[in-house]
Amino acid sequence: MAIKAVFFDVGNTLLFLNSSVVLKPLHELGVYPPPGLLLENERETKHEFDSLQGHATVDRGFWQIYYSRSLKKLNVANNTIHDQLVALTRMSANWCQIRPNTREVLLRLRKKYQLGVISNADGKIAEVLTHCGIADCFDTITDSGIVGYEKPHPAIFEAAVKSLGVAASESLYTGDVYSVDYVGSKNAGMQCVLFDVSGAYRSKGLPRVESLEELESMLESV
Repeated sequence: MAIKAVFFDVGNTLLFLNSSVVLKPLHELGVYPPPGLLLENERETKHEFDSLQGHATVDRGFWQIYYSRSLKKLNVANNTIHDQLVALTRMSANWCQIRPNTREVLLRLRKKYQLGVISNADGKIAEVLTHCGIADCFDTITDSGIVGYEKPHPAIFEAAVKSLGVAASESLYTGDVYSVDYVGSKNAGMQCVLFDVSGAYRSKGLPRVESLEELESMLESV
């Protein structure tokens, strides 16, 4: 079926963590995690989290695993630091790093599709998207902190699709975690492409892209 609407996750899809702010508790200890370690840890955490899905609280559970792994690799045994890192990561305001040409690609896509956001957030993701200069690229923004359901619950996807007045089957969603974004949107009847910057799903045989430009090219071939 032809695609009429394209929905986006925010974290690790449209926007990325401000590491200098989020990792400040570690920096104050003189610990500076190398980017390669964090990227490897993201891939490993996604695989572990996907295998546990259904047994963990979605957003908090993911970051608890991620930072437990990170601190273990860094030989930092500190529960307070762990909790601080999780809390800082779950603040929407700290997801404020944007890749070059993001706005330009979104505006091109908006000429062909209705665009929306579906994000597990704290009710403030619209403010963050505004601050980053891309909120006006979207027709609707669906935030779990407002809707009351987190992905992969079908209710949040259903609310987003309803907000644009399109059928789920006419909608495509892109996000970065298989068990949350891919499984959740597919169960809601949507089409899905993983946004896999870290390469966690490179060998899984799933539809995936690593950039908005790649997503744009994929949509042109549909």
